Amino acid sequence: MSKYDSLWQYIRQNYQQDFTLTFDEIEKIAGIPLDHSFLRFKKELVNYGFTVEKISLKKRTVKFNRL
Repeated sequence: MSKYDSLWQYIRQNYQQDFTLTFDEIEKIAGIPLDHSFLRFKKELVNYGFTVEKISLKKRTVKFNRL
């Protein structure tokens, strides 16, 4: 079980195409602060049919793509 499971489940259930979430939205959905470990855990998202395309520190957003 991953600390981002709730985020991955949310993404799988609510998105059919590519989309972007803010860091604040991710933290609210996941129920935990977003930290550098996200870079390690993002590979799990493939199991849910998505990948992380881009993380923008300046805009504080993460762009997700449907596989």
